[in-house]
Amino acid sequence: MSAVPDNLKYAKTHEWAKMEDDNIIRVGITDFAQEELGDLVYIELPELGRKVTAQEQCAVVESVKTASDLFSPVSGEVVAVNEALVDEPEQVNDDAYGTWLFCIKANDPSELDALMNADAYQQMIEQ
Repeated sequence: MSAVPDNLKYAKTHEWAKMEDDNIIRVGITDFAQEELGDLVYIELPELGRKVTAQEQCAVVESVKTASDLFSPVSGEVVAVNEALVDEPEQVNDDAYGTWLFCIKANDPSELDALMNADAYQQMIEQ
């Protein structure tokens, strides 16, 4: 398992979030999550323009072992989805922290403050 990057925020449900320009939050799943899931075979991304609230289920990842819901780390509107993952979901297995799933234009970027930093997330997954 790779190191937990310091430049991201983390949800208890194993999504990572990264603040980009103009209140855009890039979202993916952690390396711990992809390790637990195993080889990903399908990703259902949220629809562009969908309004989401923080901690709302908005996407699904399926692996050879199981399926898992993904949750939005912040409230806002889905403004981009990584369409390449429809045909190549294994990109997440290859590079979980370098492969984003969707982007949200945050209504209130301070919602990121409720997420864990890298140290807190590392402690959580080690328990």
